[in-house]
Amino acid sequence: MAPALRNGEVYLARAGRRVNVAGGDVVVIVHPQRPELLTVKRLVRRAGDGWWVEGDNPDSSSDSREFGPVPEANIRAKVLMRLRPFRR
Repeated sequence: MAPALRNGEVYLARAGRRVNVAGGDVVVIVHPQRPELLTVKRLVRRAGDGWWVEGDNPDSSSDSREFGPVPEANIRAKVLMRLRPFRR
């Protein structure tokens, strides 16, 4: 899968305690193994009390294949839209 986000692009994300998310959404999460790091991943499916997340570039992505499901509490924001550049 081609990456949905690219370097230099600017996105709008909605943050808050109750961000409604569903499979396929791109979200900002607290990395489970490095809590000081926020990272962007795609929600793949619900996995018990958490979410299975994957990066769009599987060859160079740290995701649920490495650290397992992400607790719902680790989801900080949902990416809504690209602001810049206006066209790719």
